[in-house]
Amino acid sequence: CNYEARAYGVRSAMSSRHALKLCPDLTIVKPRMEAYKEASREIHTIFRDYTDLIEPLSLDEAFLDVSDAGHFSGSATRIAQDIRRRVSNQLHITVSAGVAPNKFLAKIASDWKKPNGLFVITPDQVEDFVASLPVTKLHGVGKVTADKLGRLGIVDCADLRGRSKLALVREFGSFGERLWSLAHGIDDRPVQNDSRRQSVSVENTYDTDLPDLAACLEKLPALLETLGNRMARMEGQYRPGKPFVKVKFHDFTQ
Repeated sequence: CNYEARAYGVRSAMSSRHALKLCPDLTIVKPRMEAYKEASREIHTIFRDYTDLIEPLSLDEAFLDVSDAGHFSGSATRIAQDIRRRVSNQLHITVSAGVAPNKFLAKIASDWKKPNGLFVITPDQVEDFVASLPVTKLHGVGKVTADKLGRLGIVDCADLRGRSKLALVREFGSFGERLWSLAHGIDDRPVQNDSRRQSVSVENTYDTDLPDLAACLEKLPALLETLGNRMARMEGQYRPGKPFVKVKFHDFTQ
């Protein structure tokens, strides 16, 4: 949804019924997935002029590792500026970009100046930038974890840094180690351009909220059938791991 609609509380994946309650004058546009896929392919063609290390996150988002790029004397900032310029000129699409030393910070930076901006976090800015981040900005921290952190008096990364790695592991298990690393601006995950699927899922947003668990269970067989068909089309490219069911409520808790 566009930013004008978001001002009314409308969010992506929200049912049209709920969205119209929040914004009665909302104009609902029928999606054109093939057009979106084609635009994504064209944008990735531009990406490949700078690097082959591209990790797609979705149709409209990707990580690029330009550490060894020869363009603009290896300046990641100038490469990001040039990509944004080319996408705008060639495809008439606005692009936000984030430049940072790792994936965790690049993702945050890319959201910082949306819908059409560039934000850069240099290595010498990491410590101060991360210290001021609220814990809700950390990947993997949802409402439950944020509430638990809040009860411990931890609301931002500066607070997290005041706890030892061992103390965080005692409170949060293995995720505590991840919290400690992120609070210190550390993220060693490489950009993965392996195209093999890591997960397969199907979901649906209903025009009318499902009232109870029984109503949810009635919808599962159709979703399972769609999932089975999708996996069959992949012809063995994906081996199922741990299955899970996600339920998202009207207020976007899940």
